[in-house]
Amino acid sequence: MIKLYTDAAVNQRTGQAAIGILIIQNGHQTQIKQRIPSMNNHRAEFTAAIIGFQTLINLKVATTEFVFYYTDSQIVIDSINKAYAKHFEELTNQLLSLQSHFTTVINTWIPDAQNHGAHNLANQALHAK
Repeated sequence: MIKLYTDAAVNQRTGQAAIGILIIQNGHQTQIKQRIPSMNNHRAEFTAAIIGFQTLINLKVATTEFVFYYTDSQIVIDSINKAYAKHFEELTNQLLSLQSHFTTVINTWIPDAQNHGAHNLANQALHAK
């Protein structure tokens, strides 16, 4: 069983963006924090999810592993569940394609308060010099 948490942070004043990804597998954590090109928050949330699932593939996580995916982005979860997003169709399709590498993916929206790990990583990357 894999738990994947993602979040994005965008500085509205400067436009800078960053992502945080937390992967938990067998009690071991993998933490990723990185700046990404400037973009709006919704696009940054999709980017975090895409990089998160790409990371699972790069780590050679077994395709039969149950992946529990958590994000505080309602638009990402709604888009995945509907397999459609009016303004983010390309990103939704890319994310669904990455998720299809795994037999079972459970997508779950969580409130900000339950996404501290990924949130803190995104903020650390955003504020790093």
